[in-house]
Amino acid sequence: MTEVLFYHLEQQPLDRVLPSLLEKTLDRGWKAVVRSGNEERLEALDTALWTYRDDSFLPHGTTKDGSAEMQPVYLTTGDETPNGARVVFLVDGAELDNFEGFIRVVHLFDGHDKDALARARKQWKAAKDAGCAVTYWQQNAQGRWEKKA
Repeated sequence: MTEVLFYHLEQQPLDRVLPSLLEKTLDRGWKAVVRSGNEERLEALDTALWTYRDDSFLPHGTTKDGSAEMQPVYLTTGDETPNGARVVFLVDGAELDNFEGFIRVVHLFDGHDKDALARARKQWKAAKDAGCAVTYWQQNAQGRWEKKA
């Protein structure tokens, strides 16, 4: 059964939250694909994953880098998964129609954006209707994640 997680971003922006979630994914030995709803965000995330910490980086690539099948984390605006990832992160309006083949789907959305909230509600319903195990996480005032549903 696919596990679908919703992360409601309120205290920290995507470029601060995504790297830590990707690190946890790689620590489990999983590959990931990050799907963005727009090219500008994809380019910003590409840069952020190389520079988010002074002492570390996240190995990743895009179609421009080549060898997509070898990337631990693959960034895209499309629906391809050339690295065989079993975990997909959906950001900036990216959606997933078919949960098959993934062990985990992670939606990250801006809690201050009404359109993003509406999309998340729609995606929640689709995941529930597909029989996925669904959880909802929200940041508290200290930026820690609390399971809300």
